[in-house]
Amino acid sequence: MKVSSFMEQAGNNITIVNAIAKTWDVLGRFQKPVCSISGGADSDVVLDIIHKLDEEQKVTYVWFNTGLEYDATKRHLHELEKKYNIDIKHINAVKPILNTIEEYGHPFASKYISDKISRLQKHKFHFNLDTSYEDDMREFPRMKDALSWWHNKYSFHSWRIDGRRLLKEFLCTYPPDFSISDKCCYFTKKLPIRKFLSDNYADLNIMGVRKAEGGIRQATQNCFTFSETNGAVFRPIFWFTDNDREYYCKKFGITHSECYTVYGLRRTGCVGCPYDLGVLSTLQTIRVFEPGLAKAAEKCFGKSYEYTQLYQDFKQSTNENH
Repeated sequence: MKVSSFMEQAGNNITIVNAIAKTWDVLGRFQKPVCSISGGADSDVVLDIIHKLDEEQKVTYVWFNTGLEYDATKRHLHELEKKYNIDIKHINAVKPILNTIEEYGHPFASKYISDKISRLQKHKFHFNLDTSYEDDMREFPRMKDALSWWHNKYSFHSWRIDGRRLLKEFLCTYPPDFSISDKCCYFTKKLPIRKFLSDNYADLNIMGVRKAEGGIRQATQNCFTFSETNGAVFRPIFWFTDNDREYYCKKFGITHSECYTVYGLRRTGCVGCPYDLGVLSTLQTIRVFEPGLAKAAEKCFGKSYEYTQLYQDFKQSTNENH
């Protein structure tokens, strides 16, 4: 589709018009782009934009299979292949989730939080409200990053422990008696993506990430970034709000996975992911529609769910006592 026609169809939504123009410009500057397709709502929009503008058909589409994926997602990917007449390559995890958890630890709250707790645990940190940043730095001089998070030294709110309500109080009251780690995402997504990009000499990584999703994503300041570590990364719908995405979907007839339209889930990806803030209620839905996967998730993440429930109960009881 010609970019001018595409922009006209977007109407007066300047965010979408700008995204189309930026995508057209970026695609023209790279020869071997790779676009990650998750089967989620943001991914659906990114695929539609990229496919409309990729006149040379130089973009490779890939799906990274974590090993815990909804059957509804797999059906949706097949539907997308037929709709756009494309091939979506399926890439498996470098290490199975269960093996990763057994070796490194369990996910909790978010990737960022899990990483910080893991760093503290490795240095035998004593979770305690009474110690000062200066005292902790003297005792643990190699933990500046994790201690800056613990003591709220970062200026960016999502980089501090008080970015998650009552989390510090909870960890001090109920210190984890098991290992916590962010490595399951590393071995199922981050490492496979890096390996695929390297093996296929890709010069651009296209992702369906939006700043409006909040959390640590808010630290990123641009839809396009380049670093020695990650190379060129482009996020076509980075500036889309929820309303912008809804507008686009209605305007261009985008349909989503049954995970959204039938199951009523807010997100897709790894089944029962503990990083989902509403994972405990999500599990109830999964048990109804995909019971086999619910059992698999509980086998992998059972300890994470127990600790998450304890955290939820702690917040509730704290509210009731104040």
